[in-house]
Amino acid sequence: MRSIARLALPILAILLFQALLIASVAAEQPALTSEAAQVKTAKFLSMALSVGICSAAAAYAVAKVSVATIASAAERPEILGRALIFVGLAEGIAIYGLLIAILIWITTV
Repeated sequence: MRSIARLALPILAILLFQALLIASVAAEQPALTSEAAQVKTAKFLSMALSVGICSAAAAYAVAKVSVATIASAAERPEILGRALIFVGLAEGIAIYGLLIAILIWITTV
């Protein structure tokens, strides 16, 4: 339970920082209609959430997989190369979140 609380606080801080950054950028934009402003706000918020959540999930996955990789390499050093592939797969989660954010950014409503 403690580890979840230690993980949740930095994630929430990062998401809050991203939301504040997006709000400051959106405030500098020229005046929009109410509906366009709501769409733009939802668009930026969904981009921030996709990158933030995927990055946090990737960090958690890399931490768990790398610990298991080092533990297995301590017992059988010859499987270290094959086990490192799983660390790379876990890092791909963050790239998927970034790709989703880019797709959201380039789409227009």
